[in-house]
Amino acid sequence: MAELKPHRTITLSFQHMDDIEHVDDAIHKDISSATRCGDSLFVCCDETAGVDRLTPDGGWGNHTHFNLGDFIDLPDGPGGEMDIEGLDCDGQWLWITGSHSLKRGKFKPAEHDPVEGLAQMAKIKRDPNRYFLGRIPLKANPDGYAPVGEDGARRATWIELKKKSSKLIGWLEDDPHLGPSLTIPSKEYGFDIEGMVGRGMRVWLGLRGPVLRDHAVILELEMKVDGDGFLKPRRIDGDRRYRKHLVPTAGEGIRDLEVDGDDLLILTGPTGAGDGRSDILRWHGFMGETRSACVPPERVTHVMEMPYRGAVDHPEGLVNWPEEDKGVLVLYDAPAEARLPEPEKILADVWKLPG
Repeated sequence: MAELKPHRTITLSFQHMDDIEHVDDAIHKDISSATRCGDSLFVCCDETAGVDRLTPDGGWGNHTHFNLGDFIDLPDGPGGEMDIEGLDCDGQWLWITGSHSLKRGKFKPAEHDPVEGLAQMAKIKRDPNRYFLGRIPLKANPDGYAPVGEDGARRATWIELKKKSSKLIGWLEDDPHLGPSLTIPSKEYGFDIEGMVGRGMRVWLGLRGPVLRDHAVILELEMKVDGDGFLKPRRIDGDRRYRKHLVPTAGEGIRDLEVDGDDLLILTGPTGAGDGRSDILRWHGFMGETRSACVPPERVTHVMEMPYRGAVDHPEGLVNWPEEDKGVLVLYDAPAEARLPEPEKILADVWKLPG
């Protein structure tokens, strides 16, 4: 079968990491999510504590990095990674979430002998910056939208951050479906957020893991601002502060989410660390679902399968692209060399959704 081809490609141009404070990795090679607000395209690298804005310049460039630690008191400091895995623009608000996941130590053969490697692999690490979930005002400037701590009466708000714990994880600890996954590292089928959308004060979080009997999990929260100025989910499912939607995904985890009219587009991919298939699904009328339940199969349709390229070009970001009818922009992690035409540049694909 001939490989599917994108409708067109666009070039994204970034500053060199040495020119950006608190950035130690090449942003364009490690994109984890994306969203668009007008002519501002926001992307994030999961190795930083910030978001990055591109604007049209023939391709997309004029790169500006915004360090969230400039106006958020992050428990690991402004230089600690947030593992941002979800971005979404709702009007002039930018919703942001970290993965809320654990990570296992790595065996590095160049640094460890085999016995030391075994000890490293026994270490489970918790980065408190990863527990961020909040929304940030976007201020309209002549050069594009900028995330700020406040803009008039609008202020950045988030779920209260703790040095040694996560409030969201605490609310999930006794959950019969998700509780067992909370002590398991990401990419080993543990709890791992990798997509989000926000509309008003409703937020949907897509989980890469766990996957339950071929169903991926989307958590829905309805936020309020408490007396201390923090976001806090309301109790919306009995005593629980969230709804669970189990979406039939044929065993794939969620990599990103995007609202399309009344529907939710779901970018899927492997749950574990290995390579595998990636698809775009459509959950019809998702905002009308107001109870925890399994989503009926007839409510979820398969839109398209993304080309599989093995160890490279893993689809990670999904953005509606209004310049094309039924167009979406897909951005990739682990880019192939052919996707890197020049230093600090990467090619992203515009796909036209069938139907």
